[in-house]
Amino acid sequence: MGYGIVESDDYSLIAIAYGAFKCQERQPLASRLSQLFENLNKIIAQYEPDAVAIETPFVGDNVRSALAIGKAQGVAMLAAGLRQIPVFEYSPATVKHHVADYGASTKEQMQEMVKLLLDLSEIPQPNDAADALAIAICHSREMKLIEMHARE
Repeated sequence: MGYGIVESDDYSLIAIAYGAFKCQERQPLASRLSQLFENLNKIIAQYEPDAVAIETPFVGDNVRSALAIGKAQGVAMLAAGLRQIPVFEYSPATVKHHVADYGASTKEQMQEMVKLLLDLSEIPQPNDAADALAIAICHSREMKLIEMHARE
């Protein structure tokens, strides 16, 4: 599971922290989810985010994988909910639209845009971290749009 924390103002986005939590595949699912929960709690306590944004799972052909991702997302929602942090969900197409201005962007295009938008020297690794930063960028831009419409 990747995580990405960005800070934004009216003019720029700044990557505060990013990375990924890795669990051993051979551990029981409950143990892996517990590890994710503990790691997320540490990140939330350290950075005190205003919101948590997650991507809705893409089911595709691998339903089993989508279910596992959904369980991990539930853990993220629980970690945020226990601290009364609002959780926002975005579809993959919405994330791609907000980050690359094209809802069918490739993974490589998205990674390059994350690097450019956050003024990073290289594409964030692992891929899950780049994905998490893309979701954070999407959320930031969505909130700015809502703010703009509220002023009108």
